[in-house]
Amino acid sequence: MTRAADPYGILRRVMQPRERPRPGEACDMCGELVPEPHSHVASVSERRILCTCRACYLLFTAEGAGARRLRAVPERVRLAQDFSFSAAQWDDLAIPVDLVFLFQQSDLEDVDAPRRVVACYPSPAGATESELDLDAWTEISAANPTLADMEPDVEAALVRRGGNDEFTCLLVPIDTCYELVGLVRQHWTGFHGGDEVWRRIDEFFDRLLARAATGR
Repeated sequence: MTRAADPYGILRRVMQPRERPRPGEACDMCGELVPEPHSHVASVSERRILCTCRACYLLFTAEGAGARRLRAVPERVRLAQDFSFSAAQWDDLAIPVDLVFLFQQSDLEDVDAPRRVVACYPSPAGATESELDLDAWTEISAANPTLADMEPDVEAALVRRGGNDEFTCLLVPIDTCYELVGLVRQHWTGFHGGDEVWRRIDEFFDRLLARAATGR
């Protein structure tokens, strides 16, 4: 029977359930469907990441757009060459795992106020936060001039301690840090995390180092 001769064909197509987009596949601003991967805008006032289509993302790339409360999250990943960080400085952070990300948070009410420096580490409970002493940040940034190029609120220094107290630092988009937090939450088991989570963390850093090497 041809489609034209099938009186129930149209009815069947109308009654067929339509596939709904999964969470995260729609732009949080305009509702347009977005691909994976897609761009993000940071709601600085709410400390929240918004999934956005490319058009909405580009609206907030200009300096001063979004009244400083909404900022496009950069997409670059850079390796901090010759990163200088000591075991004593790490101990001062009192981080119980070998991962931390540091970023500067703006004061939205007072544009002239100094930025807070926030240190977070991924944990089974999410991102555990502590405010870094300003003198400690001054010391770290003075020893590592590349950190001065990090955009406040939307970029972070992601630091990993390896064996023999060797430190790797990548300058990454802030959404990358929260992606790492989600990975740790999902796969952490027991007291030390388990082999699976550290294997996935190794893969995560390998991907970031590859992006940094290609300048993407």
